[in-house]
Amino acid sequence: MEKQKALPCTEKKVAVNILTVRMGGGHYAALNALSSMISQQQRPWEIRVTDIDEVLDYATSSGGKLVDPFKILLGIPGYELWNQMFQKGWTWLQPFMLSIAKLVIQFYHDVSIGIFEGYWREQHPDLVVSLVPLYNRGLWDTLQKAKPGTPVVTIMVDFADSPPHFWIEPKTESYVVCGTDRAVEQARSLGVKEERIFQTSGMIIHPRFYEPIPGDRRLEKQRLGLDPDRLTGLVLFGGLGSMVMLEIAKRLECFKDELQLIFLCGHNEKVAKALNESQSQLPKFVTNFTKDIPYYMHLCDFFIGKPGPASISEALAMKLPVIVEHNATTLIAEKYNSEWIQQKQVGLVIPSFRKIDRAVKELLEPEKLAQYRANVAAINNRAVFEIPDILQKILELNMQQP
Repeated sequence: MEKQKALPCTEKKVAVNILTVRMGGGHYAALNALSSMISQQQRPWEIRVTDIDEVLDYATSSGGKLVDPFKILLGIPGYELWNQMFQKGWTWLQPFMLSIAKLVIQFYHDVSIGIFEGYWREQHPDLVVSLVPLYNRGLWDTLQKAKPGTPVVTIMVDFADSPPHFWIEPKTESYVVCGTDRAVEQARSLGVKEERIFQTSGMIIHPRFYEPIPGDRRLEKQRLGLDPDRLTGLVLFGGLGSMVMLEIAKRLECFKDELQLIFLCGHNEKVAKALNESQSQLPKFVTNFTKDIPYYMHLCDFFIGKPGPASISEALAMKLPVIVEHNATTLIAEKYNSEWIQQKQVGLVIPSFRKIDRAVKELLEPEKLAQYRANVAAINNRAVFEIPDILQKILELNMQQP
């Protein structure tokens, strides 16, 4: 792992507010990764977490206007409905939910500014970093009222934008941090000024994915009850898991004599229980939510999962070729990810996990596996090391302005 910069402490720390939301796990994963690196580098920054859902919930409980249509209609917050959609595999709902969310955010724009204006006056940040889509225009407008001159940085945690009004808001003066050439091209085409566009070598992932894993790989497999010499696949669908993991286990039963799988089910206890109780002869290890994903990836030879930016980036950092699904139910924000995988030739993209057996057979052909591994090894994502320097540069640029 790279040696971190030791920066001198100052009497007054720079107040950095990082925005996140409760939808999915990727936003908080990016927050944890960035916070960890800032701490390791001993930056003289005070990191404050601003959870948009938490602020809106507090405003509502304090007598404010309820702005969540899903809670109004269904009695459940939008972020909980979104997370349940993932767990149950109902991703076909997401275009409808995204459209509703955009309309509501636009309709309640002035109300939201009123809610957050007081919040920002109290927080008095020196820098605001957004790790979330949809809210970035409102974020900018609110800060212009509460604390004009505060630099705002949108760090895209997707491979590409899904305009309009998703990640990039060109009518603001926000900085945009992009992890792919496609995202940079989008920012330029949407009219973001060149000096406000920064590019990294990939997506933010936790520094743990760059650290050496102690212990003998073969012995660690044996400790989990697995064959130390058998090819091993990792099945992961983020922190919420997915019912499709059961389909994958069923379809790969035909490889019971040559393959074994590690299933990381996240918070989806129903899926973990079903896998553990299965009469399948396919060798496997099953566990619920864990922070030891680098450890389990270290034991594997390839990755199976959804085309999420974090999961793909983590797998590639651990030198695993990937197999992902792309079809009409793929999240809008993740559709480009499959194209990127094919461009870089770091894995296979299939239309349905009902064809996972054919994909695994193709991936594991010795010549193809060797080529995929070589292509994966050529990916060098250092975003989590690069972004603190970018934020420091933005702070310095802001200090130079009159």
